[in-house]
Amino acid sequence: MDVKIHRPTCRCAATGRTISAGETFYSALVREGAGVGRIDVAGDAWTGPPADTIAWWRSTMPTAEGKGPALASPDVLLDVLERLEGSADEVPLRYLLALFLVRRRILRIADRQPASDAGRPPLRLACPRRATEYLVECGGPMRNASGEPSGQDGADGEIQRRLEELLWSGEAA
Repeated sequence: MDVKIHRPTCRCAATGRTISAGETFYSALVREGAGVGRIDVAGDAWTGPPADTIAWWRSTMPTAEGKGPALASPDVLLDVLERLEGSADEVPLRYLLALFLVRRRILRIADRQPASDAGRPPLRLACPRRATEYLVECGGPMRNASGEPSGQDGADGEIQRRLEELLWSGEAA
């Protein structure tokens, strides 16, 4: 599944002001109920990672000559993948993040495991960067028993929005 990725809003979550080109800012991935959200805070307003932070990093807002915001670093994305493990509510998000990491060649598919209780076998993914493997439950777009889309476009759209928020860091890749 290809995900269209949008630019971040470039607005400071603490002050509400626009983060200027060339300015240092911090991005944080935070727990929001059963989900994960992303906030950006200008460097002068940063007081440390907020409560329920999963990961955070420092970035510089690109200048007009730059190519624009880039994706979060592979290590940040791997940290998120690890922290989402075991959360039943996060299976679709974790699955799409894992597929994205496979596409970026950060992870590779080692093999499929025997069928799980859900009926679909999990993927076994190898990570040469961390010399580890991950088991990722398959949890793509919502489907009914016959494999047809379930009509829950709102849920799929929400998963896509959350994945987009996780991917953008504003720092050159």
